[in-house]
Amino acid sequence: MPYPSQTSAEAILDKAREVIAAEGVSELSLGRLASLLGVKAPSLYRYFASKEALLKAINEGTVQDLFAALHQDDDPSLPARERLIRIARAYRRYVHANPAVYMLAMTNADDALRPDPDALVAGVLPFQAIIAEMCGESGSLTALRGLLAIMHGYALLEINGQLRRGGDLAAAYDHVIAAYLNGISRA
Repeated sequence: MPYPSQTSAEAILDKAREVIAAEGVSELSLGRLASLLGVKAPSLYRYFASKEALLKAINEGTVQDLFAALHQDDDPSLPARERLIRIARAYRRYVHANPAVYMLAMTNADDALRPDPDALVAGVLPFQAIIAEMCGESGSLTALRGLLAIMHGYALLEINGQLRRGGDLAAAYDHVIAAYLNGISRA
């Protein structure tokens, strides 16, 4: 007779995200996670073959959550420029609300832990289409990469406390995004 499951993949992922957010990824181990969940460590292997598999699942979930947040703030009835400003603000809000898992997903150099590249491409294609409305299809990939670099870089500087000279960082972010979008717009 099979024994009833005392945990689930989602419960494991949620608890792992909590540990990462509170203490950092270096403090996450499957043994500790099992203890926090009130199960024995081997039961976690029913869901994740290794810590690396767990971290990859967290990273893929983070990317899905980020894209969902961006789509939630998009309003197709608005002009492309306004849509992209809203999306950029949603990006910054997401990073500020989820700094630890964002850093894990978006700054990881280990290919085994990176989110699925096809999912990343599929996730950004709708935003590239919006950018294409401003600068044309032929320049849309370059413009998308530039916008992603600005959003990612600015948010990383903020969450790492590197923008220390005061001022309204949200207003500065909006100004930088607007200036970039003005620069890529077709005349």
